Amino acid sequence: MRIALLPGDGIGPEVTTAAARVLRELPLELELEEHPFGGAAIHATGDPLPRETLAACKAADAVLMGAVGAPEFDRSEVRPEQGLIRLRGELDVYANLRPALGDGVDLLVVRELVGGLYYGERGVREDGTVYDTMEYRPEQVERIARRGFEIARGRRRHVTSVDKANILDTSRLWREVVERVAADYADVELEHMLVDNCGLQLVLAPGRFDVILTENTFGDILSDVAAGVTGGLGLAASASLGDERPGIFEPVHGSAPDIAGKGIANPAAMLRSAALMLAYGLGEPGEAAEAARLEAAVDVALETTPPSDLGGSATTSEFTDAVIASL
Repeated sequence: MRIALLPGDGIGPEVTTAAARVLRELPLELELEEHPFGGAAIHATGDPLPRETLAACKAADAVLMGAVGAPEFDRSEVRPEQGLIRLRGELDVYANLRPALGDGVDLLVVRELVGGLYYGERGVREDGTVYDTMEYRPEQVERIARRGFEIARGRRRHVTSVDKANILDTSRLWREVVERVAADYADVELEHMLVDNCGLQLVLAPGRFDVILTENTFGDILSDVAAGVTGGLGLAASASLGDERPGIFEPVHGSAPDIAGKGIANPAAMLRSAALMLAYGLGEPGEAAEAARLEAAVDVALETTPPSDLGGSATTSEFTDAVIASL
C-alpha cells in the first residue's frame, strides 16, 4: 500500500514523523513517501500543491497529511491553505468524517467537503464589496446524505441533519434532498436541527448525537466544537473520503507555529488519523485490525504518558515511544 505523506508546516513535520515511526512498527506492507505541501512547498516551488505532489497523491492508496498554514503567508495571495482546498477538489473527497469520543459521547460529524461556501464564486467589486457564494447542487447533497445514512446503519441508526433552513435557500435544498434520501433508510431515524441550536446542544448535551450530517462550513465549525467538548483539537482526527481511493487523513488541529520545533506537539490526533486511514482508507481486513490496535495503543499512551497540553510532560518523541511500547 502506497501512502503519500504530506508533512506541511509548523508542527506538521513533527507529528508526521511520529506517525511514520508508528506505521513502520505495524506488521503491514506500507510504502511511505514524503512530498512537499503547503507553505514548505511555496518556499520550494512557489505552489502549495506542486504538480509532482498532486501526481503522487493521485497514484497513492491514501494521503496522510500533517498540517498547513504559517503566519508569514497571512497577507499573501498564495497561501498554504489553497493547496489543501485544491487537493480535496482534485481527489473529490466529498465526505469528511470527524469522530468525537469522550465520557458518554460517541458522535461522528459527516461533513460535505467539496461544495458550499469554500468552493463558490468569490471576488471583490469595484466599490470594495467582497463576496463569497454558497452553492450546492442536488446531487452533491444526495451523495453525502447517502454516505451519512450508510454510516449511521453501522452505528446507532440516528442522523441529525444540520442546516439553516429558516434563512438560507441552500439549506432548504439540503433539507429537501436529505428527506428524500431518508426514505431509502427506514431503519435510520432522521431529525433536522438548525446549526445554532446544534452548537448549543453539542455543549449542553453532546451525548444525544450519533451522526451529524451537514454542509461544508457548518461542519468545519461544529466539528471543532465537538472536539473541544471531548478533549480538544490535540485528540481530534479526520478522514476525507470519495467514492474511490485515495482518501485524505489528517488531524483537525492546525500548524501551531507557536510550538513548532520545540518537540512538544501532541501527535495523538495524527496517530488517530493514521488509524482512520487503516480502517477507512485501505479497507483490507488486516489493516482494520491494526487500526483498532493502534487506537488502543494511543489510548494507553494518553493515560500513562500524557503530553503537556493534557497536563503531562511527555515530548512528542516520548509519547510516540509509549505508543510503540504499547503496540
